[in-house]
Amino acid sequence: MDIAEMRKMMATLSKEDGAKQMAEWNEWTKAHAADFSDPGNGVGKNWKVSSAGVVQESNDVGGYSIVQAESAEEAAKIVATGPHLKMPGSACDVMEIISM
Repeated sequence: MDIAEMRKMMATLSKEDGAKQMAEWNEWTKAHAADFSDPGNGVGKNWKVSSAGVVQESNDVGGYSIVQAESAEEAAKIVATGPHLKMPGSACDVMEIISM
């Protein structure tokens, strides 16, 4: 989710609307329980680590889920039905986890 939109939403979201969003998320994850290796969680502030050092930096990642599917395309179809996409500026990246 766009970080500016996330901050705006968090500043204005009522407890009732927050509870409604969580209820929709919980219903969706229960309906797709067989599709998740891990339904995920929200994430906090991030640290960027490079050879130049470590700095605290903001990005647009608000959470993660691990979807188990036959292909990235199939996983994307599952993710596309999620209620989290109703939030302004929200998008999801779907990436395959590759065995090394």
